[in-house]
Amino acid sequence: MRSNRIRTTALAATALLAALSLTACSGDSGSSESSKAGAAAPVANTIDKQATSQPETQPHSQPQTAAPETGATDAPVTNSGTKTGGSGSGSGTTKNTAPPATSDGKNTSGSTDKAGNTAGPTSSSTKTVTCTGSNTKVTVTKVSRPINHLLLTVTNAGSQLCNAYYAPKLRFDDAQAVFPILEDSQPQAVVTLEPGQSAYAAIGLTGEPGSGPAPRKGTHLQVNFAGKNPGSTTGTAAELTLPANTYWDDNGFVTYWQTEMADALQY
Repeated sequence: MRSNRIRTTALAATALLAALSLTACSGDSGSSESSKAGAAAPVANTIDKQATSQPETQPHSQPQTAAPETGATDAPVTNSGTKTGGSGSGSGTTKNTAPPATSDGKNTSGSTDKAGNTAGPTSSSTKTVTCTGSNTKVTVTKVSRPINHLLLTVTNAGSQLCNAYYAPKLRFDDAQAVFPILEDSQPQAVVTLEPGQSAYAAIGLTGEPGSGPAPRKGTHLQVNFAGKNPGSTTGTAAELTLPANTYWDDNGFVTYWQTEMADALQY
């Protein structure tokens, strides 16, 4: 009995030692795994931190290390229309928008802008002068209607605008007096002729039959031009040959200059 009890006690002690040994191994293994995990964790954290902080430090450090661009703002402008700059990305040259100038400072560009800075008419085409026999062409023709009428036509033969003031002042042949002017034919405005444009005046050759001396045959007509001031005469007179079989008397009339032929021939 005593031998069995000793054996049982020995077995129990052996089992206890085995259990303690297993517990120690388990503790060592956990400690080893925990140690390995603890050693790996800081490495991972360090890598993540570096990866996270890298983009934040790069932009701030780049301007401090980049050299300033030389000549970027004070570069000279050449006649070729380019601006010499630094060697930075995409900024080698800058187009000069100002057109090149000649040695005398005048712009050689032939273009014109949209605001209307085109060259206007020359002074010779905008200046207005008085129509006279020297800058116009004057003709006289016979018309069928009204009867006993002639049509006087004046055409601007110059390069400037000209004003045909009032009415023409007519003299038939060797008459001393100026032919009567029909005041009722005065237009609302002065007739201004562009180069090549014409104005018209009608000549009523005779008055009512039996109201005066007998009509006289005319061969020659002198046309004088009125000036800007009423009653004045200016410039060179036009000398015309009358159509064949032209008869006139002192009771006839001449109209003011009109812009339309029909307006003149209505009297």
